[in-house]
Amino acid sequence: MTSHEPAASAASRPSSKKRKALPLWQETILLVAIALVLALVVKTFLVQAFWIPSGSMEDTLQIDDRILVQKVSYWTGEPERGDVVVFDDPGDWLGAGGEQELGPVQQVLSVFGLYPAGGHLVKRVIGVGGDRVVCCDAQGRLEINGTSVDEPYLKDKNADASSQRFDVKVPDGRLWLMGDNRDNSADSRAHLGSPGGGFVNVDAVLGKSWVTVWPFDRMGSGGSDNAPFAAVPDSD
Repeated sequence: MTSHEPAASAASRPSSKKRKALPLWQETILLVAIALVLALVVKTFLVQAFWIPSGSMEDTLQIDDRILVQKVSYWTGEPERGDVVVFDDPGDWLGAGGEQELGPVQQVLSVFGLYPAGGHLVKRVIGVGGDRVVCCDAQGRLEINGTSVDEPYLKDKNADASSQRFDVKVPDGRLWLMGDNRDNSADSRAHLGSPGGGFVNVDAVLGKSWVTVWPFDRMGSGGSDNAPFAAVPDSD
């Protein structure tokens, strides 16, 4: 009697087709492309790096500091008094020589958020839409909606909050922005006579200063401080 071996089931048969691995060079290109896409997403929606080109925010932020700016805070809300924000130049605020010269490689890296970008400004939010901001009270402090504000972050704590007197009402959807180094900051005060009246559109804000990452001996907070404005009432 002839014996017969049982036939192997289709499931147990070895596959005649094997998945072909990508060559190393193709796999490398694919991984780099994925990394760049992820970096672009992070830059657009989460975190972006910037450098500080001037001394207008000293001593909170100093020249050539590298900071990370987070964008999550403004997904569902708007900038608040005391926030340190990075924003697009609303109209030649930077002036000549205000932008960092980047080489070709640096320009490409900055597109993907892998190198600190220039061409923007960083200031502190002092007034939001509806606020009346006045300089100054009898003690040289700013008044916002009739409430005087002590500002501990100012570079010169013995001087008035501003040597330039002003009395402004911030339009809805706009911001009044000032640098912490008040005697060396071309901020909203310097543009009172411009078509925009020195106010910056909320939509021009890219994000809130989150952390200083360079140089290493200055690593720490991004400088936002809302506490001095806690007693300021909302506008009528």
